Amino acid sequence: MSINRRDFIKAVGLGALGLSFPGVVGGEELFGEGSSNKKPNFVIIFTDDQGYSDVGCYGARGFSTPNLDRMASEGVRFTDFYVAAPSCTPSRAALLMGCYPQRVSLPYVLFPSGPEWTKDKTEVGINSSEQTIAELLKGRGYSTGCFGKWHLGHHREFLPTRHGFDEYFGLPYSNDMRPQNNAKYPPLPLVDGEEAVEYDPDQRYLTRRYTERAVKFIEKNSGGSFFVYLAHSMPHVPLYVTEGFSGESEQGMYGDVIMEIDWSVGRILETLKEQGIDDNTLVIFTSDNGPWLSFGDHGGSARPLREGKETTFEGGMREPCIMRWPGKIPAGSVCGEVAATMDLLPTFVNLAGAQMPDKRIDGKDIWPLISGRVGAKSPHEAFFYYRGWALEAVRSGKWKLHFPHGYRTLSGREGGSGGKYVDYEQRKIGLELFDLERDIGETNDVSAQYPEVVKRLAGLADGMREDLGDSTKGVEGKGRRPCGRV
Repeated sequence: MSINRRDFIKAVGLGALGLSFPGVVGGEELFGEGSSNKKPNFVIIFTDDQGYSDVGCYGARGFSTPNLDRMASEGVRFTDFYVAAPSCTPSRAALLMGCYPQRVSLPYVLFPSGPEWTKDKTEVGINSSEQTIAELLKGRGYSTGCFGKWHLGHHREFLPTRHGFDEYFGLPYSNDMRPQNNAKYPPLPLVDGEEAVEYDPDQRYLTRRYTERAVKFIEKNSGGSFFVYLAHSMPHVPLYVTEGFSGESEQGMYGDVIMEIDWSVGRILETLKEQGIDDNTLVIFTSDNGPWLSFGDHGGSARPLREGKETTFEGGMREPCIMRWPGKIPAGSVCGEVAATMDLLPTFVNLAGAQMPDKRIDGKDIWPLISGRVGAKSPHEAFFYYRGWALEAVRSGKWKLHFPHGYRTLSGREGGSGGKYVDYEQRKIGLELFDLERDIGETNDVSAQYPEVVKRLAGLADGMREDLGDSTKGVEGKGRRPCGRV
Protein backbone atom coordinates (compact mmCIF):
# COMPACT_ATOMS: atom_id res chain seq x y z
CA MET A 1 0.00 0.00 0.00
CA SER A 2 1.81 3.10 -1.19
CA ILE A 3 1.13 6.45 -2.73
CA ASN A 4 3.08 7.89 -5.61
CA ARG A 5 5.31 10.91 -5.10
CA ARG A 6 3.06 13.33 -6.99
CA ASP A 7 0.00 12.39 -4.93
CA PHE A 8 1.96 12.64 -1.69
CA ILE A 9 3.25 16.13 -2.52
CA LYS A 10 -0.31 17.13 -3.40
CA ALA A 11 -1.52 15.74 -0.08
CA VAL A 12 0.98 17.29 2.31
CA GLY A 13 3.35 19.59 0.51
CA LEU A 14 1.45 22.62 -0.77
CA GLY A 15 1.61 24.52 2.48
CA ALA A 16 5.25 23.55 2.93
CA LEU A 17 5.98 25.52 -0.22
CA GLY A 18 4.16 28.53 1.20
CA LEU A 19 1.45 28.62 -1.45
CA SER A 20 -1.74 30.54 -0.69
CA PHE A 21 -5.27 30.09 -1.91
CA PRO A 22 -6.33 31.63 -5.24
CA GLY A 23 -8.30 34.81 -4.76
CA VAL A 24 -7.39 35.23 -1.09
CA VAL A 25 -6.23 38.70 -0.16
CA GLY A 26 -2.86 38.35 1.54
CA GLY A 27 -0.73 40.60 3.70
CA GLU A 28 0.89 42.50 0.85
CA GLU A 29 -2.49 43.65 -0.49
CA LEU A 30 -3.99 44.45 2.92
CA PHE A 31 -1.01 45.64 4.89
CA GLY A 32 1.97 45.84 2.53
CA GLU A 33 4.31 48.68 1.76
CA GLY A 34 2.47 51.75 0.55
CA SER A 35 -0.80 50.68 2.12
CA SER A 36 -2.69 53.14 4.29
CA ASN A 37 -3.42 50.31 6.73
CA LYS A 38 -1.06 49.16 9.48
CA LYS A 39 0.22 45.63 9.48
CA PRO A 40 -1.91 43.50 11.81
CA ASN A 41 -0.89 42.66 15.35
CA PHE A 42 -0.94 39.04 16.50
CA VAL A 43 -1.63 37.62 19.97
CA ILE A 44 -1.47 33.89 20.73
CA ILE A 45 -2.76 32.83 24.16
CA PHE A 46 -1.56 29.26 24.72
CA THR A 47 -2.57 27.25 27.79
CA ASP A 48 -1.06 24.02 29.12
CA ASP A 49 -3.00 20.73 29.41
CA GLN A 50 -6.42 22.31 28.89
CA GLY A 51 -9.02 19.85 27.61
CA TYR A 52 -11.30 20.14 24.60
CA SER A 53 -14.39 20.82 26.72
CA ASP A 54 -12.71 23.13 29.24
CA VAL A 55 -14.21 26.31 27.77
CA GLY A 56 -17.82 27.38 28.27
CA CYS A 57 -18.73 27.38 24.57
CA TYR A 58 -17.20 23.89 24.22
CA GLY A 59 -19.32 22.45 27.03
CA ALA A 60 -17.47 23.22 30.27
CA ARG A 61 -19.13 22.02 33.46
CA GLY A 62 -18.78 23.60 36.88
CA PHE A 63 -17.10 26.84 35.81
CA SER A 64 -17.68 29.71 33.42
CA THR A 65 -15.50 31.46 30.82
CA PRO A 66 -17.41 34.62 29.88
CA ASN A 67 -14.48 36.33 28.13
CA LEU A 68 -13.66 33.32 25.98
CA ASP A 69 -17.34 32.82 25.19
CA ARG A 70 -17.61 36.47 24.17
CA MET A 71 -14.47 36.09 22.09
CA ALA A 72 -16.15 33.18 20.26
CA SER A 73 -19.35 35.15 19.76
CA GLU A 74 -17.29 37.92 18.17
CA GLY A 75 -15.07 35.61 16.13
CA VAL A 76 -14.73 32.01 15.00
CA ARG A 77 -14.72 28.79 17.01
CA PHE A 78 -12.92 25.79 15.50
CA THR A 79 -14.24 22.30 16.20
CA ASP A 80 -11.45 20.30 14.50
CA PHE A 81 -8.31 22.17 15.51
CA TYR A 82 -5.16 20.19 16.30
CA VAL A 83 -1.77 20.40 17.89
CA ALA A 84 1.03 18.36 16.31
CA ALA A 85 1.83 16.38 19.46
CA PRO A 86 0.09 15.29 22.66
CA SER A 87 2.79 16.75 24.95
CA CYS A 88 4.50 20.03 25.78
CA THR A 89 7.83 20.47 23.98
CA PRO A 90 6.92 19.02 20.56
CA SER A 91 3.59 20.86 20.55
CA ARG A 92 5.35 24.19 21.12
CA ALA A 93 7.97 23.43 18.50
CA ALA A 94 5.22 22.88 15.94
CA LEU A 95 3.45 26.11 16.86
CA LEU A 96 6.48 28.38 16.68
CA MET A 97 8.24 26.75 13.70
CA GLY A 98 5.28 25.65 11.59
CA CYS A 99 6.48 22.05 11.36
CA TYR A 100 5.72 18.62 12.63
CA PRO A 101 8.12 18.38 15.60
CA GLN A 102 9.76 15.34 14.02
CA ARG A 103 11.00 17.58 11.19
CA VAL A 104 12.96 19.73 13.67
CA SER A 105 13.92 16.71 15.83
CA LEU A 106 12.08 17.80 18.99
CA PRO A 107 9.61 14.90 19.36
CA TYR A 108 9.79 14.50 23.15
CA VAL A 109 9.45 16.58 26.30
CA LEU A 110 12.65 18.26 27.53
CA PHE A 111 13.66 18.09 31.19
CA PRO A 112 15.97 20.32 33.27
CA SER A 113 17.94 17.24 34.29
CA GLY A 114 18.77 16.55 30.64
CA PRO A 115 17.07 14.50 27.93
CA GLU A 116 17.01 10.76 28.32
CA TRP A 117 16.04 10.17 24.68
CA THR A 118 19.13 11.49 22.89
CA LYS A 119 21.69 8.84 22.02
CA ASP A 120 24.64 10.82 23.39
CA LYS A 121 22.69 12.37 26.33
CA THR A 122 23.60 15.91 25.21
CA GLU A 123 21.41 18.87 26.11
CA VAL A 124 19.13 19.86 23.25
CA GLY A 125 16.72 22.60 22.24
CA ILE A 126 15.60 24.67 19.29
CA ASN A 127 18.21 24.87 16.51
CA SER A 128 19.54 28.36 15.72
CA SER A 129 19.09 27.67 12.01
CA GLU A 130 15.32 27.32 12.39
CA GLN A 131 13.10 30.40 12.01
CA THR A 132 10.29 31.02 14.47
CA ILE A 133 7.16 33.10 13.94
CA ALA A 134 8.87 35.84 15.95
CA GLU A 135 11.97 35.91 13.76
CA LEU A 136 9.94 36.05 10.56
CA LEU A 137 7.75 38.87 11.85
CA LYS A 138 10.76 40.83 13.10
CA GLY A 139 11.86 40.91 9.48
CA ARG A 140 8.76 43.03 8.85
CA GLY A 141 9.46 45.40 11.70
CA TYR A 142 7.41 43.72 14.44
CA SER A 143 8.11 44.00 18.15
CA THR A 144 7.92 40.55 19.74
CA GLY A 145 7.28 39.40 23.30
CA CYS A 146 7.07 35.97 24.92
CA PHE A 147 5.50 35.67 28.35
CA GLY A 148 5.08 32.39 30.22
CA LYS A 149 6.21 28.85 29.60
CA TRP A 150 8.87 28.26 26.91
CA HIS A 151 9.98 24.59 27.05
CA LEU A 152 12.16 24.53 23.91
CA GLY A 153 15.45 24.40 25.78
CA HIS A 154 16.54 26.12 29.00
CA HIS A 155 20.17 26.88 28.14
CA ARG A 156 20.91 30.46 27.13
CA GLU A 157 21.29 29.68 23.42
CA PHE A 158 17.81 28.11 23.37
CA LEU A 159 15.89 30.90 25.14
CA PRO A 160 13.24 33.03 23.39
CA THR A 161 15.56 36.06 23.19
CA ARG A 162 17.87 34.03 20.94
CA HIS A 163 14.98 33.05 18.66
CA GLY A 164 13.27 36.24 17.65
CA PHE A 165 11.70 37.61 20.84
CA ASP A 166 12.62 41.07 22.07
CA GLU A 167 11.33 40.32 25.55
CA TYR A 168 10.87 37.19 27.63
CA PHE A 169 9.45 36.68 31.11
CA GLY A 170 8.47 33.24 32.38
CA LEU A 171 9.44 29.68 33.25
CA PRO A 172 11.80 27.87 30.85
CA TYR A 173 9.88 24.59 31.29
CA SER A 174 6.89 23.06 33.10
CA ASN A 175 5.89 24.31 36.55
CA ASP A 176 6.14 20.81 38.07
CA MET A 177 9.82 20.41 37.10
CA ARG A 178 11.11 21.41 40.53
CA PRO A 179 13.00 19.71 43.39
CA GLN A 180 9.77 18.92 45.26
CA ASN A 181 8.87 16.51 42.45
CA ASN A 182 12.32 15.25 41.48
CA ALA A 183 15.54 15.62 43.46
CA LYS A 184 17.52 15.84 40.20
CA TYR A 185 15.78 19.07 39.24
CA PRO A 186 17.32 22.43 40.15
CA PRO A 187 15.23 25.17 41.81
CA LEU A 188 12.53 26.34 39.38
CA PRO A 189 13.78 29.57 37.75
CA LEU A 190 11.65 32.55 36.75
CA VAL A 191 13.55 34.17 33.88
CA ASP A 192 13.45 37.79 32.76
CA GLY A 193 15.27 38.19 29.45
CA GLU A 194 18.08 35.69 29.88
CA GLU A 195 18.59 35.91 33.64
CA ALA A 196 16.87 34.07 36.49
CA VAL A 197 15.34 36.76 38.69
CA GLU A 198 13.62 34.40 41.15
CA TYR A 199 13.77 30.75 42.11
CA ASP A 200 10.70 28.73 43.06
CA PRO A 201 8.39 31.72 42.55
CA ASP A 202 4.99 31.83 44.22
CA GLN A 203 2.95 30.11 41.53
CA ARG A 204 -0.31 31.61 42.74
CA TYR A 205 0.66 34.74 40.88
CA LEU A 206 2.10 33.33 37.65
CA THR A 207 -1.04 33.79 35.54
CA ARG A 208 -1.44 37.36 36.75
CA ARG A 209 2.25 38.25 36.36
CA TYR A 210 2.44 36.87 32.82
CA THR A 211 -0.69 38.81 31.92
CA GLU A 212 0.58 42.06 33.41
CA ARG A 213 3.83 41.82 31.44
CA ALA A 214 1.92 41.10 28.24
CA VAL A 215 -0.34 44.10 28.87
CA LYS A 216 2.65 46.40 29.43
CA PHE A 217 4.23 45.12 26.22
CA ILE A 218 1.06 45.83 24.24
CA GLU A 219 0.77 49.31 25.71
CA LYS A 220 4.40 50.08 24.91
CA ASN A 221 4.19 48.85 21.33
CA SER A 222 0.63 49.82 20.38
CA GLY A 223 1.88 52.48 17.99
CA GLY A 224 3.66 49.90 15.84
CA SER A 225 3.13 46.26 14.93
CA PHE A 226 3.64 43.52 17.50
CA PHE A 227 3.43 39.79 18.19
CA VAL A 228 2.61 38.55 21.70
CA TYR A 229 2.99 34.91 22.67
CA LEU A 230 1.31 34.50 26.09
CA ALA A 231 1.93 30.90 27.12
CA HIS A 232 0.33 30.20 30.50
CA SER A 233 1.86 27.61 32.82
CA MET A 234 -1.65 26.61 33.95
CA PRO A 235 -3.72 24.47 34.09
CA HIS A 236 -0.72 22.10 34.13
CA VAL A 237 -0.39 20.64 37.63
CA PRO A 238 0.42 21.75 40.28
CA LEU A 239 -2.52 24.15 40.19
CA TYR A 240 -2.39 27.62 41.71
CA VAL A 241 -4.65 30.68 41.61
CA THR A 242 -4.67 34.12 43.22
CA GLU A 243 -6.89 34.66 46.25
CA GLY A 244 -9.52 36.41 44.13
CA PHE A 245 -10.29 33.24 42.15
CA SER A 246 -9.80 30.59 44.83
CA GLY A 247 -13.07 28.75 45.53
CA GLU A 248 -14.97 30.60 42.80
CA SER A 249 -16.03 27.59 40.71
CA GLU A 250 -18.29 24.65 41.44
CA GLN A 251 -15.76 22.31 39.86
CA GLY A 252 -12.99 23.15 42.31
CA MET A 253 -9.37 24.20 41.90
CA TYR A 254 -9.18 23.32 38.19
CA GLY A 255 -12.24 25.43 37.45
CA ASP A 256 -10.79 28.28 39.50
CA VAL A 257 -7.61 28.17 37.40
CA ILE A 258 -9.51 28.27 34.11
CA MET A 259 -11.59 31.18 35.36
CA GLU A 260 -8.41 33.13 36.10
CA ILE A 261 -7.09 32.31 32.64
CA ASP A 262 -10.40 33.60 31.28
CA TRP A 263 -9.81 36.80 33.26
CA SER A 264 -6.41 37.03 31.55
CA VAL A 265 -8.05 36.77 28.13
CA GLY A 266 -10.47 39.54 29.09
CA ARG A 267 -7.60 41.74 30.27
CA ILE A 268 -5.79 41.34 26.94
CA LEU A 269 -8.93 42.17 24.93
CA GLU A 270 -9.64 45.14 27.17
CA THR A 271 -6.12 46.48 26.63
CA LEU A 272 -6.44 46.22 22.85
CA LYS A 273 -9.62 48.30 23.01
CA GLU A 274 -8.06 50.85 25.33
CA GLN A 275 -5.17 51.28 22.93
CA GLY A 276 -7.49 51.66 19.93
CA ILE A 277 -6.05 48.65 18.12
CA ASP A 278 -8.80 46.10 18.71
CA ASP A 279 -9.84 46.04 15.04
CA ASN A 280 -6.25 45.57 13.88
CA THR A 281 -5.33 42.60 16.06
CA LEU A 282 -5.84 38.88 15.48
CA VAL A 283 -6.18 37.13 18.85
CA ILE A 284 -5.98 33.33 19.04
CA PHE A 285 -6.69 31.13 22.05
CA THR A 286 -5.85 27.42 22.19
CA SER A 287 -3.95 24.82 24.26
CA ASP A 288 -0.82 22.69 23.83
CA ASN A 289 -2.36 19.23 24.30
CA GLY A 290 -5.20 17.38 25.94
CA PRO A 291 -5.92 17.05 29.68
CA TRP A 292 -3.84 15.11 32.19
CA LEU A 293 -6.67 12.79 33.11
CA SER A 294 -4.93 10.85 35.87
CA PHE A 295 -5.04 13.94 38.11
CA GLY A 296 -8.83 13.74 38.19
CA ASP A 297 -10.39 16.89 39.62
CA HIS A 298 -7.04 18.68 39.10
CA GLY A 299 -7.09 17.71 35.43
CA GLY A 300 -9.39 18.76 32.63
CA SER A 301 -11.88 17.04 30.37
CA ALA A 302 -11.77 16.18 26.67
CA ARG A 303 -15.44 15.18 26.60
CA PRO A 304 -16.75 13.79 24.20
CA LEU A 305 -13.34 12.83 22.82
CA ARG A 306 -11.43 9.68 23.67
CA GLU A 307 -8.50 9.71 26.13
CA GLY A 308 -6.24 12.72 26.80
CA LYS A 309 -2.66 13.91 27.08
CA GLU A 310 0.14 11.64 25.78
CA THR A 311 -2.17 9.76 23.42
CA THR A 312 -2.94 10.17 19.73
CA PHE A 313 -6.65 9.73 20.24
CA GLU A 314 -8.66 12.89 19.65
CA GLY A 315 -8.60 13.79 23.34
CA GLY A 316 -4.83 14.10 23.22
CA MET A 317 -4.46 16.34 20.18
CA ARG A 318 -7.76 18.05 19.28
CA GLU A 319 -7.99 21.37 21.14
CA PRO A 320 -10.42 24.20 21.74
CA CYS A 321 -9.48 27.10 19.48
CA ILE A 322 -11.06 30.54 19.24
CA MET A 323 -9.93 33.35 16.93
CA ARG A 324 -11.10 36.96 16.97
CA TRP A 325 -10.41 39.93 14.69
CA PRO A 326 -13.28 42.43 14.48
CA GLY A 327 -14.18 43.33 10.93
CA LYS A 328 -12.05 40.56 9.44
CA ILE A 329 -13.54 37.42 11.02
CA PRO A 330 -17.33 36.88 10.84
CA ALA A 331 -18.80 37.12 14.34
CA GLY A 332 -20.23 33.95 15.82
CA SER A 333 -18.91 31.68 13.09
CA VAL A 334 -17.94 28.03 13.52
CA CYS A 335 -15.36 26.18 11.41
CA GLY A 336 -15.42 22.38 11.19
CA GLU A 337 -12.45 22.03 8.85
CA VAL A 338 -9.14 20.50 9.94
CA ALA A 339 -6.57 23.11 10.96
CA ALA A 340 -3.56 23.06 13.29
CA THR A 341 -1.21 25.23 15.32
CA MET A 342 1.55 24.72 12.77
CA ASP A 343 -0.66 26.60 10.28
CA LEU A 344 -0.35 29.84 12.24
CA LEU A 345 3.18 30.60 11.04
CA PRO A 346 2.39 30.68 7.30
CA THR A 347 -0.92 32.44 7.99
CA PHE A 348 0.77 35.20 9.99
CA VAL A 349 3.55 35.51 7.43
CA ASN A 350 1.03 36.00 4.64
CA LEU A 351 -1.04 38.54 6.56
CA ALA A 352 2.05 40.51 7.56
CA GLY A 353 3.59 40.41 4.09
CA ALA A 354 6.68 38.73 5.55
CA GLN A 355 8.98 36.17 3.96
CA MET A 356 8.38 32.45 4.36
CA PRO A 357 11.11 30.39 6.08
CA ASP A 358 14.03 29.33 3.92
CA LYS A 359 13.47 25.73 5.05
CA ARG A 360 10.55 23.44 4.35
CA ILE A 361 7.63 23.64 6.76
CA ASP A 362 4.43 21.62 7.11
CA GLY A 363 1.95 24.34 8.07
CA LYS A 364 -0.44 25.85 5.56
CA ASP A 365 -2.12 29.23 5.22
CA ILE A 366 -5.59 28.89 6.78
CA TRP A 367 -6.75 32.48 6.35
CA PRO A 368 -9.64 31.33 4.10
CA LEU A 369 -10.94 29.22 7.01
CA ILE A 370 -10.37 31.93 9.60
CA SER A 371 -12.01 34.66 7.54
CA GLY A 372 -15.03 32.49 6.65
CA ARG A 373 -14.45 32.46 2.92
CA VAL A 374 -17.42 30.74 1.24
CA GLY A 375 -16.53 27.19 0.27
CA ALA A 376 -13.13 27.23 2.02
CA LYS A 377 -11.83 23.75 2.79
CA SER A 378 -8.98 22.49 4.91
CA PRO A 379 -5.67 22.65 3.03
CA HIS A 380 -4.70 19.38 4.74
CA GLU A 381 -5.48 16.37 2.60
CA ALA A 382 -3.95 14.42 5.46
CA PHE A 383 -3.07 15.16 9.07
CA PHE A 384 -0.60 12.88 10.84
CA TYR A 385 -0.66 11.91 14.53
CA TYR A 386 2.85 11.30 15.83
CA ARG A 387 3.87 10.43 19.38
CA GLY A 388 7.61 10.67 19.73
CA TRP A 389 9.09 9.20 16.57
CA ALA A 390 6.12 6.85 16.07
CA LEU A 391 3.42 7.53 13.49
CA GLU A 392 0.31 6.21 15.24
CA ALA A 393 -2.59 7.54 13.15
CA VAL A 394 -3.58 9.57 10.09
CA ARG A 395 -6.73 11.59 9.32
CA SER A 396 -8.07 12.48 5.88
CA GLY A 397 -11.44 14.21 5.75
CA LYS A 398 -13.77 12.50 8.18
CA TRP A 399 -11.70 9.32 8.29
CA LYS A 400 -9.08 8.50 10.91
CA LEU A 401 -6.93 5.38 10.73
CA HIS A 402 -5.03 4.15 13.78
CA PHE A 403 -2.03 1.89 13.29
CA PRO A 404 -1.28 -0.77 15.92
CA HIS A 405 0.21 0.83 19.01
CA GLY A 406 0.08 0.87 22.79
CA TYR A 407 -1.48 3.69 24.78
CA ARG A 408 -2.27 4.64 28.35
CA THR A 409 -5.81 4.83 29.73
CA LEU A 410 -7.75 5.06 32.97
CA SER A 411 -10.10 2.42 31.56
CA GLY A 412 -13.23 4.01 33.00
CA ARG A 413 -11.75 4.67 36.43
CA GLU A 414 -11.69 8.09 38.04
CA GLY A 415 -8.46 10.04 38.26
CA GLY A 416 -6.97 11.34 41.48
CA SER A 417 -8.42 13.90 43.86
CA GLY A 418 -6.81 17.00 45.29
CA GLY A 419 -3.85 16.85 42.93
CA LYS A 420 -3.00 13.19 43.56
CA TYR A 421 -1.90 11.10 40.59
CA VAL A 422 -3.54 7.79 39.71
CA ASP A 423 -1.56 5.32 37.59
CA TYR A 424 -2.70 4.60 34.05
CA GLU A 425 -3.19 1.17 32.57
CA GLN A 426 -1.59 0.14 29.30
CA ARG A 427 -3.79 -0.98 26.41
CA LYS A 428 -3.26 -1.69 22.73
CA ILE A 429 -5.20 -0.73 19.62
CA GLY A 430 -4.91 -2.53 16.31
CA LEU A 431 -5.42 -1.28 12.77
CA GLU A 432 -8.73 0.53 13.29
CA LEU A 433 -10.69 3.03 11.20
CA PHE A 434 -13.10 5.61 12.60
CA ASP A 435 -15.62 7.93 10.97
CA LEU A 436 -15.12 11.06 13.07
CA GLU A 437 -18.28 12.72 11.77
CA ARG A 438 -20.45 9.93 13.16
CA ASP A 439 -18.16 8.67 15.88
CA ILE A 440 -16.22 11.52 17.45
CA GLY A 441 -15.36 9.31 20.43
CA GLU A 442 -13.51 6.72 18.30
CA THR A 443 -15.52 3.78 19.58
CA ASN A 444 -16.68 1.94 16.45
CA ASP A 445 -14.02 0.40 14.19
CA VAL A 446 -15.31 0.34 10.59
CA SER A 447 -12.13 -0.85 8.87
CA ALA A 448 -13.80 -4.06 7.64
CA GLN A 449 -16.59 -2.05 5.92
CA TYR A 450 -14.25 0.39 4.16
CA PRO A 451 -11.09 -1.43 3.03
CA GLU A 452 -10.51 1.09 0.23
CA VAL A 453 -10.37 3.92 2.79
CA VAL A 454 -7.90 1.94 4.88
CA LYS A 455 -5.73 1.41 1.81
CA ARG A 456 -5.77 5.10 0.85
CA LEU A 457 -4.93 6.35 4.34
CA ALA A 458 -2.24 3.71 4.76
CA GLY A 459 -0.72 4.94 1.51
CA LEU A 460 -0.62 8.50 2.79
CA ALA A 461 1.12 7.24 5.92
CA ASP A 462 3.73 5.39 3.83
CA GLY A 463 4.57 8.67 2.12
CA MET A 464 4.96 10.45 5.44
CA ARG A 465 7.15 7.68 6.81
CA GLU A 466 9.53 8.24 3.92
CA ASP A 467 9.65 11.93 4.81
CA LEU A 468 9.65 12.04 8.64
CA GLY A 469 10.10 8.40 9.59
CA ASP A 470 8.34 6.03 11.95
CA SER A 471 10.08 4.22 14.79
CA THR A 472 7.49 1.44 14.77
CA LYS A 473 8.62 0.56 11.24
CA GLY A 474 12.31 1.25 11.79
CA VAL A 475 12.24 4.13 9.29
CA GLU A 476 14.18 7.31 10.08
CA GLY A 477 12.85 9.56 7.31
CA LYS A 478 14.72 11.77 4.85
CA GLY A 479 13.16 15.09 5.79
CA ARG A 480 14.35 15.49 9.36
CA ARG A 481 16.57 18.39 10.43
CA PRO A 482 18.76 18.38 13.57
CA CYS A 483 17.72 20.06 16.80
CA GLY A 484 20.11 22.40 18.60
CA ARG A 485 22.72 20.90 20.92
CA VAL A 486 24.92 22.18 23.71
